[in-house]
Amino acid sequence: MAGHSKWANIKHRKGAQDAKRGKIFTKLVKEITVAVKVGGGPDPDFNPRLRTAVINARSQSMPKDNIDRAIKKASGAGGEDYNESTFEGYGPDGVAVFVECATDNNTRTVANIRMHFNKNAGSLGKDGCLQFMFDHKGVFVINLSEEVDADELMLELIEAGADDYEVEEQKMTVYTEMINFGSVQKQLSEMKIEPSEAGLMRIPSMYKTLSTDNLATFMKLIDTLEDDDDVQKVYHNADIDEAALEAYFS
Repeated sequence: MAGHSKWANIKHRKGAQDAKRGKIFTKLVKEITVAVKVGGGPDPDFNPRLRTAVINARSQSMPKDNIDRAIKKASGAGGEDYNESTFEGYGPDGVAVFVECATDNNTRTVANIRMHFNKNAGSLGKDGCLQFMFDHKGVFVINLSEEVDADELMLELIEAGADDYEVEEQKMTVYTEMINFGSVQKQLSEMKIEPSEAGLMRIPSMYKTLSTDNLATFMKLIDTLEDDDDVQKVYHNADIDEAALEAYFS
């Protein structure tokens, strides 16, 4: 979306996603499970990935009991094991689409992801074919209050490793290199500031114009991918006309 923030380009479908809250909760539980098993145990204070997963679960209004239950189940014997994998492909008009998955059956996941692309005017590419089109960044979204000076806050975060930010509608979006994600997260914790959202995201470094004629087909591809139980996140570099997008969702 030309003229809009990098974060807005990723999150422009949030309203539609909110309608699928049950599906979102399932994906959040899976992320908590993976975070406990590979991130360093069940204590968020000593497991940055789990701390991030919990923050995002809270931002989606997941009840505390659900979060605690997911952590307990993941830390016990017999909990699900998931393998993380990524897929890269192209949608209509050559728009790049990057898919992150967590699965207990990779054969099933590969077949399903390929099918989603093929049925929606897309094609699955080779591993690494889109790496140059996306920057893997840490992202923190912070709700600003009247008592918070955005410039002073950003100076603190720059010292901790942040390298860019945007402020829009009382929200500050802070970007970091992957290597500095933990230090910025720690700085926010020490300042007693909990982001409304946080995580490692794939930010497009270049955009591809999506024609209005192909908007419906492209959105069906994204919807189908996001509805897949094995898919955790979907990123793209589509530059979409704002009016056409609003008309699509109306």
